[in-house]
Amino acid sequence: MKMSIRPFRDIKRRKTKVIKVGNVKIGGNNPISVQSMTNTLTTDIRSTIKQINEIESEGADLVRVSCPDEQSSKALKEIKKNVNIPIIADIHFHYKRAIEAAESGASCLRINPGNIGDKKKIHDVLQAAKDNECSIRIGVNAGSLEKDILEKFKEPCPEALVESALRNIKILEDQDFFNFKISVKSSDVFLSIEAYRQLSKVSEYPLHLGITEAGSFVSGSVKSSIGVGSLLLNGIGDTIRISLSDDPVKEVKIGNEILKSLNLKKKGVKIISCPSCARQGFKVIDTVKILEEKLSHIKTPITLSIIGCVVNGPGEAAMTDVGVTGGRNGSNMLYLSGIQKEKILSKDMIARVVSEVEKKALDLENN
Repeated sequence: MKMSIRPFRDIKRRKTKVIKVGNVKIGGNNPISVQSMTNTLTTDIRSTIKQINEIESEGADLVRVSCPDEQSSKALKEIKKNVNIPIIADIHFHYKRAIEAAESGASCLRINPGNIGDKKKIHDVLQAAKDNECSIRIGVNAGSLEKDILEKFKEPCPEALVESALRNIKILEDQDFFNFKISVKSSDVFLSIEAYRQLSKVSEYPLHLGITEAGSFVSGSVKSSIGVGSLLLNGIGDTIRISLSDDPVKEVKIGNEILKSLNLKKKGVKIISCPSCARQGFKVIDTVKILEEKLSHIKTPITLSIIGCVVNGPGEAAMTDVGVTGGRNGSNMLYLSGIQKEKILSKDMIARVVSEVEKKALDLENN
């Protein structure tokens, strides 16, 4: 086995089974996928297609769409024709919605088998999934645990979520259905983390990570980064969704940034920047915002450091593909591949950095 140069950065991912959601493989050594969920009315086909395409453009691999009624589940057929990423149909209680969604082209059904009803209904749902090459996500949630499990444990706890998951796993396995992944979500970070940890020890099925109902953009991003990030750092998790009370496109952005921070996704520009202070030689905050937008088209993994002064600037620039360190009188130092290149004026900085990043991306793509 090849030795890592920096073993402290290595994440040993938990070995899981591999399943397919459309053309996306989940589990095993496959890349950790990012997904979001539409918040349009599914029956508003045009708006739903538009939002899915926006979600995909931000870098999502999968998208979930709610199917609360027959019109919604059947609308998936037209929606699927106009999008590129696999669709996961969100089903809760009515087994017919699951069958309709599978027949309308959903690549995955998010269900709780225990909520579907008797064995005949479960069998019919699983048969529809098999016939249409549709996978399933067992979605256990602290807010909707089975009544008997809640009575047994008195309140939602890690053991309760795991027991529910194992119960639902058995339902699918007893029907010879194995193309599924599992989630054990809660809005409580501690509860979610421990439930996933316990489940990862007793099941080899791929895990969908998330902190459910995490909240607004700021608080939800923080809670999700802690919960999802800590699990990923310990090798747990095969696909993620960041749940925010905000634009679903932002969920994808945060999800991808979490993966990039842990070197689990090497795609696009990773910017290292300082918070700025009185020492800054240029307006760091404004510069970073502009560069984020102007470099969003770059898909090749590149590191870029934007540091306002010489305290930490040269050290950070030495470890990035492209770097800028702020200097006096609007004269700043440009670094390429960790080596000092030349001084550049603040007024020329953004255009020059964009040019150098684009050149570096082209070099990496051609070599």
